[in-house]
Amino acid sequence: MKIASLSIAVLLGASLLSACSKAEDRVTFDGQFFRAKLSKVDKQRDQFSIEVSPVSASLDGARDAGRYEATRYCITNFGTSAVIWAMGPDAEDGTLRVENDKLQLRGACNP
Repeated sequence: MKIASLSIAVLLGASLLSACSKAEDRVTFDGQFFRAKLSKVDKQRDQFSIEVSPVSASLDGARDAGRYEATRYCITNFGTSAVIWAMGPDAEDGTLRVENDKLQLRGACNP
């Protein structure tokens, strides 16, 4: 009975610690957290689209979060941080595509 209680306590403690490390791994941009979802375009590994939200928290932060997600993806898959943007985060404010509080970006890794 004691061993079972101890095992449960150890497992609970380990799961709590792992949850803490995931929260600490999150990166803020312009002081905010953003959700960035990257998807391959037409099943091509080098081409991607990214949705970043909520843009209403900070447009500059959303831009940086999208850039970060693209860089991370290209480094992981191609070993390079070079990105060729079709619809990039450095575009003029009025030309950025924002729908439903989500910034839409599109690019390709340049291996």
